[in-house]
Amino acid sequence: MKFYDCATAPSPRRARIMIAEKGLEIETVQVDLRSGEHLTDAYKAINPNCTVPTLELDDGTRLHSTVGIWHYLEAAYPETPMMGTTAEEKGRIADLQWRVEMDGLMAVGEALRNGAPAMKDRALTGPHNYAQLPELVERGKIRVERFLDGVEEMIGDKPFAAGDTFSIADIDLLVVVDFAKWLKLELPESATRARAWHERVSARPSAKL
Repeated sequence: MKFYDCATAPSPRRARIMIAEKGLEIETVQVDLRSGEHLTDAYKAINPNCTVPTLELDDGTRLHSTVGIWHYLEAAYPETPMMGTTAEEKGRIADLQWRVEMDGLMAVGEALRNGAPAMKDRALTGPHNYAQLPELVERGKIRVERFLDGVEEMIGDKPFAAGDTFSIADIDLLVVVDFAKWLKLELPESATRARAWHERVSARPSAKL
């Protein structure tokens, strides 16, 4: 297999953490987003969506989304389950991961992509250019602040986001909390359980990659 990555981007990190948690060693190719390598014809031949990550399987099949990569790795390497084992657990983890992605990750992306000078005309990912909408910056920040305020209740007394085991819900939540620092936003000082959770998952070897 071959993994097309970008060490500084949040979406590849989501896949990278799962790869590490499953103990896999996969050939990695860094794609330089800052220089626009993802928009070149050479990379479009690999991923026409002009995004990272991409996972190329041994037979040449390419998966172009984090969620697609997650599902493939979970099915191909089930020994370390990251998406639940029972029907109830699978549903609960998927439900929480969706909430974290939509209310957290997308909100940070909205604020950053519509405000960062380096992303001028790149307000949305993909092969087409879209103008930034400055008014979405503040809306995005408000969404992120509200999301971070809710993490304390989300974690509650559980060791991990969805229960007793580390899962894709923790991966996305970790990435959101760290990604939000780009906006100078953090978990509230009063969110003791959320901060303890963040310290706990950040100490995992996979989180350091």
